[in-house]
Amino acid sequence: MNRWRLSLARRALEAGGIVAVPTEGVWGLSCDPLDGEAVMRLLELKGRPEGKGLILVASDPEMIHPWLDDLPAEGWERVTASWPGPVTWLLPAREEVPHWVRGANPRLAVRVTAHPVMAALCEAWGGALVSTSANPAGRPPALDALTVRRYFDGRIDALLPGSLQRPGRPSEIRTLEGAIVRPG
Repeated sequence: MNRWRLSLARRALEAGGIVAVPTEGVWGLSCDPLDGEAVMRLLELKGRPEGKGLILVASDPEMIHPWLDDLPAEGWERVTASWPGPVTWLLPAREEVPHWVRGANPRLAVRVTAHPVMAALCEAWGGALVSTSANPAGRPPALDALTVRRYFDGRIDALLPGSLQRPGRPSEIRTLEGAIVRPG
């Protein structure tokens, strides 16, 4: 990963910006999950309702842990055994998780990425980031940087180059109760 571009992306996040980044299956948009203005700007760009909630992505399970209520050891082991990779878990969120991240849900969607560019961004940031597909509501998720640029012409603050690992295949969404939720 180009350190200069990564540094620009980190600085954009620090300034409340939105960064486009390749992930496992689709291009994503990321921002600081604790910056309510950045998250609201991201939701507005996408035309996504706040109540749906967002995914937090990290490069290490320890970056996710502070966002979650305590899980039984065997539950945490099941979750971490699926990471890093394209598996998103819906897990009980701590009460203090901002509503703009959790939405109207008691659970939080979390994933530890296997994508080297997304992981490098989380490492440079030093924690979990919001990650949502790079597309306006009702449009297909972007599968390349050109589509990201077409969708958000001049309205994102940084774009990290790279390619998708599993083009067009969204992450699997699981719960500890054993349910697999199909992405909508």
